[in-house]
Amino acid sequence: MTTELFLRYVHFVSIFAIVGSLVSEYSLLQKQLPRKTIAKIARIDSVYGLAAVTLLAAGLTLWLGEFGKPAVFYSKNWIFHTKLTLFALIGLLSIYPTIFFLKNRKGNPEELVPIPKSVWLLVRLELLLLFIIPLLAGLMSRGVGYMGNPM
Repeated sequence: MTTELFLRYVHFVSIFAIVGSLVSEYSLLQKQLPRKTIAKIARIDSVYGLAAVTLLAAGLTLWLGEFGKPAVFYSKNWIFHTKLTLFALIGLLSIYPTIFFLKNRKGNPEELVPIPKSVWLLVRLELLLLFIIPLLAGLMSRGVGYMGNPM
């Protein structure tokens, strides 16, 4: 019980960190940014990445470990697989903005760097997909989407 509670707590806090960091990144974006702001966004993005890895580790442990609901509850649920797919898609969408922030953080801190529209679009898309996941989680926790024998 204690391990399960700890894992659920880590999972939950990681979700907050992901949402907070992604919203922070988006709120700092402008058409042009000084390199010092891009460096700040790159640090925020590293929190985002660390939280995503932590979320994934805790989630996989809850799914495949001997904690809480049996693995079949998740494995035979199409909503769970949709949730995982969205999480993976968000991770893929974050690659280009992360590379852009890392490449453009160094140099004269006051130099203005134009931010490509694609970075804006990808961060917005990440946020949109991220806000669908809690709805799916709520449905899944109620057994919606389960394709096995009733438990």
